Amino acid sequence: MAFESEKVMFEIYKERTYTGRYRVVYYTELDDHNKEWEINRAMAGESFYDGFVKDYRKDEAKLVIEQFVERLNGGERIDPQELTSALAGFAAQ
Repeated sequence: MAFESEKVMFEIYKERTYTGRYRVVYYTELDDHNKEWEINRAMAGESFYDGFVKDYRKDEAKLVIEQFVERLNGGERIDPQELTSALAGFAAQ
């Protein structure tokens, strides 16, 4: 099992206001100057998917996540299970 410091918590959400676009926030990478604003923005949205990825593979996982966000914003309907499968090698417990 990974230690808390060895994983990155993220969420993909859809904005309910503004553009209605999907966005991703990496909670454990927020710093003091943007933490409150980013959390409030995500909480105001509609959650699509959340989870943890291993810190040492986070760059690869972020590429996969960004591809899914782009697809969602392109209008594609995606089952969250598809994202779970795509992130299987990067997932942290």
